[in-house]
Amino acid sequence: MSETKNVGRRWRAVARQRVALVAASLTIIGATSSAEARVPPGQDPFYQYTGSTPLADINPGTVLKTRTVPYHVLGFPLPIKTTQLLYRSTGQLGQPTVNVTSVIQPALSIGPQKLISYQSFYDSLSPNDEPSYAISGGLTLGGLIPNIETVLIAPFLLQGYSIVISDTEGQQADLVDGREYGMNTLDSLRATFNSPAVGLAGNTKVVLVGYSGGAIATEWAAELAPSYAPDVDRRIIGSSMGGVLVDPARNLRYINGSLVWAGIIPPALIGISRAFNVDLTPYLNDHGKALFGQMQKDSLLNVLAQYPGLTWASIAKPEYPTPEQIPAYAKMMNDLTMGTGGTPSAPMLIQQGTGGDLVGTPGNQPGIGAGDGVMIAGDVRTLARDYCSRGVKVQYGETPLLSHTPDALLVWIPETLLWVNARFADLTAPQNCGQIPVGNSLASIPAP
Repeated sequence: MSETKNVGRRWRAVARQRVALVAASLTIIGATSSAEARVPPGQDPFYQYTGSTPLADINPGTVLKTRTVPYHVLGFPLPIKTTQLLYRSTGQLGQPTVNVTSVIQPALSIGPQKLISYQSFYDSLSPNDEPSYAISGGLTLGGLIPNIETVLIAPFLLQGYSIVISDTEGQQADLVDGREYGMNTLDSLRATFNSPAVGLAGNTKVVLVGYSGGAIATEWAAELAPSYAPDVDRRIIGSSMGGVLVDPARNLRYINGSLVWAGIIPPALIGISRAFNVDLTPYLNDHGKALFGQMQKDSLLNVLAQYPGLTWASIAKPEYPTPEQIPAYAKMMNDLTMGTGGTPSAPMLIQQGTGGDLVGTPGNQPGIGAGDGVMIAGDVRTLARDYCSRGVKVQYGETPLLSHTPDALLVWIPETLLWVNARFADLTAPQNCGQIPVGNSLASIPAP
């Protein structure tokens, strides 16, 4: 009973923190509302391709437009050179798309140029929350996350690294669609390397870095690079990720009915089905349809800790007690399981927390086990072990008693900084493949 009370208190604390964050953001937005606002992406011509050549005839990674903007934090411009590029990329179904990336360059850089591809965890169903809009001066609730991430990239910038931050979800905001995240990231790097306005040297190397939603993009970019973008793969010298979503279907079972993270279930399903052009509403009950309708543009900050105890069964028709009974669902989730798209060429640093019980996500569920509240350690272990068996140098670590955010994130940041510096110093990458515990099966969901 006391444990339940503790979890309840922790959840209420999280909820209070979120309310405070909302209040602070509204204050900031109100204080700056008199200033000229940046036009949202959907109304900004920069985000639209207007060339005469069909987009399908243009190579992925081709720069289509270029502009220079000041780097903004909470709407306030800083004297930091930022180049934004509109470039050609690829969607989940293979369709040609356009996307935007932002390249932030240091005032002073000594020695060979070094590039960090930082993948944001902005986790939103709205293009208005994407990093490029926040960096150019836009202000939204969901866009607070890219602003906060300035603290994470600042140490790299101060050391002379250039930073590239793409809108990993694409301009349709296909939340949780890992393959699309990966292609957007790789084409962002192609555009960055090829842009005269950015001016990177031809031998510039890059390390991929991302946590949570950013880890989705980082991992998928690493595994897709050898086949999708071998020209970029040759420049990647490492990937660091923490809080990794390996098997989306199992993750949704893990957070099903949880106190803090259950609210992400509908947005994740909206984002994935949007990317695959699949309609899941025929399988939903009236409550589920209402939630899907109201969450179409929600961000993580809109749903975190707001739907305690939400379950799939509460939003689905009774004839679909589990989503795995839906044929399209099984196909989508199998396609988005990490490790199915290829093998990374460069070393990896992978960190995962296991303190999910502290935020109300039980770690004793059969076939799932412990996680950080939203990501599952057993899945990450299996992915790491699989890559080890394929010859990848993997340094894997778990942080017991730490939840997804901010606890495990704060441990991952300094380790990543040291690990990244070592990669650019050309030191031998550490690996502990022989010490990674056995994890969960990542077998495909059987066709219903």
